[in-house]
Amino acid sequence: MVINRCVKGWLLIGLTLVPLVAGSAVTVIYDSGDTRPLAPFLEVFEGDPPPPDLKPQHGPRLGAADVKALLPIRSPGISPGTVPARKHARPFARPFFLIGSDTLSRQWLMQHRDRLKAIGAVGMLVQAETREDLQAIVNLGKGLSIMPASATDIAAALGLTHYPVLVTAQGIEQ
Repeated sequence: MVINRCVKGWLLIGLTLVPLVAGSAVTVIYDSGDTRPLAPFLEVFEGDPPPPDLKPQHGPRLGAADVKALLPIRSPGISPGTVPARKHARPFARPFFLIGSDTLSRQWLMQHRDRLKAIGAVGMLVQAETREDLQAIVNLGKGLSIMPASATDIAAALGLTHYPVLVTAQGIEQ
């Protein structure tokens, strides 16, 4: 009987807090200035489907990424160079590496490829100018997961000014 009252009390307190959480405002963590509304993506799930012979005249292009739209890949504030090894207290769930398409990065990737595969590291290609740069890194990676992305924010957060670099739960190394 006393336990039931206690449980009911906690349940009542929990239910009174739900509207506070549900009514809280959305917090924007990052806005690149190229933000697009979600509504066009949701239209697919609302209402009747369009007739099969009519194609929508508006809305975002969906499908495979256009390589030309990705290039050039640049990360202002970081460049190829030497990175001294150091420990840090940031427990990343998975090791990752930053790499460019420059000569130093290509040599580093060939030298460390087997270890990167063994530890399950994911790569970020932070500098590439041409489609040939992208293809060269894919070829050198031989199956490594490497995605094109700017690393300006990550580099600033980790105090990095150079790449190539490997970031693990234990530290930063080249």
